[in-house]
Amino acid sequence: MSINLKSLVSVLNAKWIGSDADVLIDHISIDSRSLQNGSQTLFFALAGVNNDAHLFIPDLIDNKVQNFVVQYIPEGYEDKANFLVVENTLQALQEFATYYRNLFHFPVIGLTGSNGKTIVKEWLNFLLSPDYNIIRSPKSYNSQVGVPLSVIAINEKHNLGIFEAGISTVNEMVKLEKIIKPNIGVLTSIGSAHDEGFLNLVQKIDEKLLLFKDCPIIIYQKNEVVDSCLSQFAAEYMLHPRKLFSWSFTDKTADVFIEKREHKNDHTFIQYHYKKEVFNLEIPFNDSASVENAISCLLVLLNFNYDQETIQNRIEMLYPVRMRLEVKNGINNCSIIDDSYSSDFQSLKIALDFLESQKKKGASKTVILSDIFQSGFTNEELYSKVAQLISDNKINRVIGIGPTISSFQDKFPNNKMFENTADFIAEIDNLNFNNETILIKGARTFQFEEIVSLLEEKTHETILEINLDAISHNFNYYKSKLAANVKMMVMVKAFGYGNGGLEIAKLLEHHKVDYLGVAFADEGIALKNGGIKLPIMVLNPESTSFPSIIQYQLEPEIYSLKGLNAFLKIAREKNLKDYPIHIKMDTGMHRLGFENNTIDELIATLKGNSTVRVQSILSHLATSDDPKHFDFVRQQIALFEKLSSKLMAALNINPIRHILNTSGISNFPDAQYSMVRLGIGLYGVSNDPAEQKYLENVGTLKSIISQVRTIPAGDSVGYGRRFMADNETKIATIPIGYADGIARLWGNEVGYVVIKNQKAKIVGSVCMDMLMVNVSHIDCKEGDSVIIFGESPTVIEMAEALKTIPYEIMTSISQRVKRVFFR
Repeated sequence: MSINLKSLVSVLNAKWIGSDADVLIDHISIDSRSLQNGSQTLFFALAGVNNDAHLFIPDLIDNKVQNFVVQYIPEGYEDKANFLVVENTLQALQEFATYYRNLFHFPVIGLTGSNGKTIVKEWLNFLLSPDYNIIRSPKSYNSQVGVPLSVIAINEKHNLGIFEAGISTVNEMVKLEKIIKPNIGVLTSIGSAHDEGFLNLVQKIDEKLLLFKDCPIIIYQKNEVVDSCLSQFAAEYMLHPRKLFSWSFTDKTADVFIEKREHKNDHTFIQYHYKKEVFNLEIPFNDSASVENAISCLLVLLNFNYDQETIQNRIEMLYPVRMRLEVKNGINNCSIIDDSYSSDFQSLKIALDFLESQKKKGASKTVILSDIFQSGFTNEELYSKVAQLISDNKINRVIGIGPTISSFQDKFPNNKMFENTADFIAEIDNLNFNNETILIKGARTFQFEEIVSLLEEKTHETILEINLDAISHNFNYYKSKLAANVKMMVMVKAFGYGNGGLEIAKLLEHHKVDYLGVAFADEGIALKNGGIKLPIMVLNPESTSFPSIIQYQLEPEIYSLKGLNAFLKIAREKNLKDYPIHIKMDTGMHRLGFENNTIDELIATLKGNSTVRVQSILSHLATSDDPKHFDFVRQQIALFEKLSSKLMAALNINPIRHILNTSGISNFPDAQYSMVRLGIGLYGVSNDPAEQKYLENVGTLKSIISQVRTIPAGDSVGYGRRFMADNETKIATIPIGYADGIARLWGNEVGYVVIKNQKAKIVGSVCMDMLMVNVSHIDCKEGDSVIIFGESPTVIEMAEALKTIPYEIMTSISQRVKRVFFR
C-alpha cells in the first residue's frame, strides 16, 4: 500500500487540518498499542460507547505517528499532526476499505453463514493456493472492523480474495458487502449463533444474503427455508443473470446430490451426482460439520472447473483448522505463544501484537518462524517487510526455519537459521531457551507442533482453557452500561476467580482499566512482579503485610481504626507523603468497614495528616442480585451517600467513590458514583438469567479418556461400590478428581461430563485424581477429549446441583491444573 494522504480527503469527505498532505501512507492502524505504528501510519481513532481512541492521540504523536482520521482533535494538538476530520471514524474506515477494494479487479469469494465460515475460508485457501496468490481474512476477522482491516491488506500481486463476513443483527451486512464486493458467494451452515439479533430465522438468512447482492453465483446447501429466501432475494436483486449452485443430501434436484455417506476410520466416503455423472470422494473427517464444510469447498472447486483427480487429491489432505493463539507455560520460565499451524504475513502482524500484550516482565522476546507462503510479495519484498516487523516489535532473537527465510539471514539481527524442523530439533538443547516469551509461528508443512511439545512445560493432560476474547467481550458488555467518565475496577483476586490472575491482568491493562482489585498483598505482589503497572487495591490487607504493600506500591483498603493507625505508623517511619489508601464503610454487610459511630474518630485521625491520601471511599452491597432485598440495597446506598459525604466534607476532599459490584452495575445504574467494581461478570457468570445470554463462557475445563473398559452386570465401579451395573456397561476413566477441584458430591450420577457432544453420567465416587463415567451410548476411545465444564455443563448448572455458587466451582480448580490462554 502506498497512498497519498491528500487523495483521501475527498474519499472520506473529510475536513483537512494539517501541514503535510503529500505524505505517503503505507499502513492503516486502529490499535494505539501496536509497535507497528510509525510515521507513515494512518491511524483511525475509533470511538465507541465506552472506548475512545482519540484519548491516545497524544501518546501516538509522541511515538512519531503523524496522520489521523478523527471525529475531533484533542485540545492543544491542532498543529501537531495531520488530521482528517470526519463525522464517524468507523464509517470512514469502511469507506476507505471500499475505496481500496475498488482499486483491484480479481475474483473474490465472499463467505457468510452461522457456522463454518473460518474453516471453509482456510480450507479454500489451502485447496486453491497451488494455482492462485490468495489474500484472505486473517483468523476470524469478519466484523464491521475486521472486514475493512482484511481487505486493506490486498496488494498488487494477489489474484484471488477469500473474505468472510459475520453479522449479529440487521443493517450490518450492507456495509460489509460494499467492502468485500464478492464475485462468488458461499453460504455456510445456518444455525442459532446470534439469534438474539434477529426476529426469526428468515430475517437472519435475508440479512446474510445481502452479501451476495451483486454475486453472479451463490453456493449453498439446499433446503426449504433457504430456497424460499433465495427466491425472494432473486426477485428483489435481479441486477444480472445469477446462478444458484446448490448441494443436498436429500433433494435430488440440487446441482450436486450426495447419494451415499459411509464412515470408516475417521473418514467419510461420499458418492455425488454432478452433471449427470457419478463421482466418489473421500473426506478425512467423519463429523457432520466438517463433512458439510468440505462439501461447500467441493462446490467451489467444481465452479472453478477442477477435474475429479485434482479435487480428490486436494480434499483428502484437508486438516483440522486451529483458529486461535494459545499461551502456554514453557520450560525454564518461558512462555509459549502457540501459532504453530499458520504462517502468513497478515497473521504474523496479529501474532506479534499478541506477543507484546503477553510478554513476561523481564523476559526477552523470541520468534521462531518458518518460511512464509502466499504473501503477494516477492521474497525480497516479503522478508524485508518481515525484518521491519521484527525490528518494530523489538524482538530480541529470531529463529528461522526453512530454506527461503534462511537465504535472507542477513536481514535479521541476532538470528539462527535452520533448513528444516529436524535440524532445529537436533540443536534445541544448545539454543538455551530461558526466561523468554516465545512466539512459535509456522506453516503446517513444518510441523511446528513438535517444537511446541518440546518447549512446553510438562503437566498432566487436564487443562483449563481461558478464552481471552470472551473476557474482552464481557468486559465491554459491562463497560457499555456505565455513564461517561465512570471508572472501572476489575477484581482479579483468588487467581482471577480460578482462571489465572497475571494473564488476565495483562489483558485488562491493555483494555486500560482504571484499577485492579485483589484480596491479599501476595496476590498484588505477584502481579507487580509480573510487570503489571496498573494501580492495585488490596481489599483484605493484614497489618503484617503493610511494609510489603508499600514496597510494591500497592494500595490498601483500610477498614478499621486499628488498621489505619498501624498503617500510619509505618507510613511515618518511611516518611511517606500522600500515600493512597481506600476507606471502607460498613453500610449493612457487617463484614468489614467503618460504621457510623466510628466516622468522627476516623475524621479526627485523618484530618491534617499528610502521610496518606484518601484515594477512594467504598462499601459493599450484600444483596444486589436479589430483587427481594432491593429495598435493603437502597438503604445501603443511602447510608453510603451519608457517610462518604460526611467524610469528604470534613476532610475537604473529592476522592473516587464506589459501591457497585457486578450485579449492582446492572441493577442500580443510578449508584455508579465515580467507579464500579466488576467481579464474576467478567468471567462470564451473571446472577440474572436474562443477562446471562449476553455473556460469553470464559473457562472450559478439559481432560481426556485414560482408559475404556466394559464391565458385566453386577460389577461395581469405584470406592465403596456406590455404582452397581444393572447390565453390561462401558466405563471410561478420566484423570481428574477432587484434588483438581471436582466436588465429590458431583459424583454418583449427580453430575456428568461431555464426550463427543453427548452427556456421560459420572458413576461411583469421584476419586482424588480420577473419575469414571458411563459411555455405553457413546462411540469413544482412549485419548478422546472430555469437557468437564464450559458451555455444558456450565458452572451455574453445577452450582445449582451442588447447592452452592459458581464462585466456589471456579475458584476450587487446583493450581496443578494447567491454564491455557487463547485468542
